[in-house]
Amino acid sequence: MLPDLPPLPALTRAEGELIDRYLDVVDLLGRINPGRHGDTYSGLRAAQALVSKAAALRDALELMHRRGEAELHADTLARALRVLDGERRTARVTVPPRSDS
Repeated sequence: MLPDLPPLPALTRAEGELIDRYLDVVDLLGRINPGRHGDTYSGLRAAQALVSKAAALRDALELMHRRGEAELHADTLARALRVLDGERRTARVTVPPRSDS
């Protein structure tokens, strides 16, 4: 049985799209991260997909700007990222801690 997750905060459609596209890019960057285990082929595939995902992220931000959503509500968006496992997903982008062996 899965634990109950907190509900997503109320987001505009454009904010929801921004969060989704941002996490798409983060997931791909995590696959490309040379400090993590993986192979060059999966990194290459992720890098190829990154181009279109980055464009989609740009488009989401452009849409928000055109609609007059000039401010990013960081607290609300951060809560949405946490609900969507953003902390774990973004951790894959950082340099892993040293393994002093």
